[in-house]
Amino acid sequence: MTGRLPDFLGIGAQKAGTTWLFKMLNFHPEVAFPAGKEVHFWDWQRERGIDWYAGLFARAPADRKVGDITPGYAAISPGGIAEVRRTMPAAPLVFIARNPIERAWSAALMIARWGLMYPRELSDAWFLDVFRSGQSQVRGDYAGCLERWMAEFPKEQFLVLLHDDVVADPRGVMDRVCGHLGIDAAIPRGWPDARFAERVNAGDGEPLRESLRQPLRDLYAPRVAAFSRLIGRDLSHWLR
Repeated sequence: MTGRLPDFLGIGAQKAGTTWLFKMLNFHPEVAFPAGKEVHFWDWQRERGIDWYAGLFARAPADRKVGDITPGYAAISPGGIAEVRRTMPAAPLVFIARNPIERAWSAALMIARWGLMYPRELSDAWFLDVFRSGQSQVRGDYAGCLERWMAEFPKEQFLVLLHDDVVADPRGVMDRVCGHLGIDAAIPRGWPDARFAERVNAGDGEPLRESLRQPLRDLYAPRVAAFSRLIGRDLSHWLR
């Protein structure tokens, strides 16, 4: 194999703060992302082969930890996760979860923009079809995603973060990230407040339609309860 494999993976969730995590870690002098954000090897480009993947990270300085933050990895198959485990058995894993109602709305707005559509022109039925699609539901089933990954990797290799905490206490979150990845936590402690003040998912823009709020509550209530049990944290405010 020519090159090197990532030292850590950010596996998701989509529209939950992974871009913020990428930006913060990119400022850290002990971390490098030579392949950029969202490499999509383990979900979209596996057929290119592990040598191609390793080659993406070959030019990184030897004294830096290299990462691959691709939120789509949360939703890969059990077989795909088993392959990650065989290939990168000791890699620390980072997962950020956002209120799945907000996440689903944010993702739907992104899909609308990809289609060059104005959200105000789209019906409730269009949004409900997106919310009920298989991909949307898998990406919002945090407990299901993590349970599939935890069937292969030990729990101590996971750092599970909440978007709520990224917004409320970004410094504290970054401290935890540094500890999990084994990089110097003192460096971000010296960063100016303005660096941490960058809004997370600032591009969502359009507020959630009230007509869609209850259908989304009904859709995600069981998933929120399951995730709350998994991480041992009360998340009932996500449904209010």
